[in-house]
Amino acid sequence: MNRNFYFIGIAFFGMINGIFNQLALIFALLYVQPLAGPLLFGSVPLTLMFASLMVSTATVILGGIPAAIYERVTGAQDSNNVSLWIWLAGTAILALPAAGNFVKIGF
Repeated sequence: MNRNFYFIGIAFFGMINGIFNQLALIFALLYVQPLAGPLLFGSVPLTLMFASLMVSTATVILGGIPAAIYERVTGAQDSNNVSLWIWLAGTAILALPAAGNFVKIGF
């Protein structure tokens, strides 16, 4: 399979988790509000979008940790299909709490 499809799937699961995971989004919003609130002109919608971006980025990073461990153990110099599958599965597992809201609300 083409590597681009892996990256599209990883970004999709990160996006779903960033937008629809209410618990993580509120947690990130509580920390972003005092720090980035003045930077974003005190706008709550902009702060909410920034918090959503932070949750999405954290999902992609945390989903890639098992793949990086696999690459380190096997001594791979570059990402192969197995490590990309591990990364995709990791982001999918992290996006499971948001899947119910995604299906209920839809896109």
